[in-house]
This record gives sequence, C-alpha cells and structure tokens, in this order.
Amino acid sequence: MSAFSDLYSAALADLTDPPCIAAARRFDPRRHRRLMIAATAVGWIREDDVDVLRRWPAVFTIAPGTVTLAAALDTLEARSAALGGVIQALAGEGRITGWRDETFAIRNRFDDPPLAFIERAASRFFGTMTYAVHVNGLLGSAADGGGGRGSHRSKDKDDGNDGNDGNDGSAMLWIARRSLDKAVDPGMLDTLVGGGIGWGWGIEAALEKECWEESGIAPELVRTARPGRILHILTEIPQGTQAEQLFTYDLWLPPDFAPHAEDGEVAEHLCVRGEEALQAVATGRMTVDASITTLDCALRHGWLDADSLPGFARLMTVPLPGREGA
Repeated sequence: MSAFSDLYSAALADLTDPPCIAAARRFDPRRHRRLMIAATAVGWIREDDVDVLRRWPAVFTIAPGTVTLAAALDTLEARSAALGGVIQALAGEGRITGWRDETFAIRNRFDDPPLAFIERAASRFFGTMTYAVHVNGLLGSAADGGGGRGSHRSKDKDDGNDGNDGNDGSAMLWIARRSLDKAVDPGMLDTLVGGGIGWGWGIEAALEKECWEESGIAPELVRTARPGRILHILTEIPQGTQAEQLFTYDLWLPPDFAPHAEDGEVAEHLCVRGEEALQAVATGRMTVDASITTLDCALRHGWLDADSLPGFARLMTVPLPGREGA
C-alpha cells in the first residue's frame, strides 16, 4: 500500500468508506414519486412536494407512486411551455431557488432526444437526470502519472503565490475553492474544473467551456485530457433530488501553469499534494461530486487500494437498476 493510502487510512480512522460515497447514494425511493412523461420515468418528486403540484391539474395527473405529465401535452414544445409556467410560479414562491437562466433537457441518457426543456434550477425539484464534467488537474504528464514538483496557490483576487514546496516528488493536484456566492456548496473545495452540461453542448465542448471559464485553460490543452470513469449520483439534497452522471477527466498541466477564473465562480485555486486532497475528501471539506471524482483519480493511478474503498464500485453503476431513468 502506498504512502498515500497510509495517510488516507489514517484520516478515515475506523470508517470503511469516506462519507462522500454514502452521500452520493443517500436516497429512499419510498419518500418519492416517479415523474412520468410519455410513459417513461424521468424523475423523482418528493412526497412533500406533490401537493403543490395539484394546483396544475391540466399539467399533472397525480396517482399513488407517480406524477404524470398530462397526455394532452404530447409535443416537446407543449411540455416545455407547461413545465415552464409551473417552474416560474414555484420559483416566485421560493420553492425553486438558484435560478441560472440555463436550459437543461429532460432525458434519461445523454444522447436521448429530449422529452422537455426546463430551467436548470428546476432539475433538482423534479429529480431529472443531469450531466456534468469534472476535471482532475494534475501536474506533470501522463507518462509520469501526474507527478510534479513545486506548489502554488493562485488567488483570483490578488494573484498571490505561497504554499508547500512539494519537493518530495509526490503527485500534485490543482483544486479550487468555490465562490461564497455559489447557490450550492459555497466555499467548499472542488475539482479544478466542474460544471453542468446545458442543452446544446456536447461533452467535449462543455469540457472546453468549463475549463476556460473556471480556470482559464486554453482549448488546445483541454483537448489532451483523458477520460476517467462515468460516475452516477442519486441522492436527496435540500433542493430535491440530484440524479446526475459525472463525466470525469484527468488533465496533466505544465509546471508553470497558474489557473485563473474567468466567470467569478471560483474564490481561489490551490495546488496540493495528492494526500492533502484525499484528506479533504475524507473530512468532508470537498463537495460530494468533487470527492468521488478525486477518489476515482486516486484509484486509477494507484494512490489508493481498491480494497480500501469497497463501496466505490456502486458509483460506477446506474442506481436502482431496472427502474427506467434512475
């Protein structure tokens, strides 16, 4: 077992798995009803939110276990318009928060044709499948496994640099701290780049977009990123249900690379040793999405022994198999 594994095990103490693994699958289907569109299960609605939808009988048919979009809404345009009116009303009442002015498609698989379009902020209320990219930023090259030397701290406000020297040759990662203004997980540690994929964006195009906006990474460098695993989240959150697929990537960065945010969503960037990132995961200082992305990187590069994370394999499988859209 590597030194990283030893340090990580110490940070976890007696836990079998870090808290992010359980958090990524903290979901009880008995507390929800299935959202149905055109005979397809596409989301999860909390029981506590069902009654408010009874105000729109022309939009929803409510039955035990299900909330079904009205059969009369039989086109993409009709469904999107009807849901849009509901979403506007719920947002006005504070039931849907964090408005983004960004369109997400309701679709169970990334390449499926959309059944409806909704505002991104409503995807958690309706528990529909969303998609995101996450990037592990490693110093070095693919040939040396991401090992790097030197340590930097890039504050987007003052461009100051400090930190550990990293001269022990340990693997180094660039990570980010989320802006305090973020609607979700403000101030928490995050991967170098992470963002949702809106309608009209392919995975690679969204990757380039997010890398530039969050860390100022040029497209030609982004195109050298290597895909990791696809990870699956199904969990209850304050806004509703997060049902999400994460497309993870490793991106090797040159030693003189210094990230800078272009969109104001990152408070600062930090370059840390691999074991420091894993300790942030173990202690819950990193978001769930970023934590499981970091663990995926650590497992694939041999920093951690797969036997030390017996629960991680669950995240590589579709939740609740056999239930369409889960």
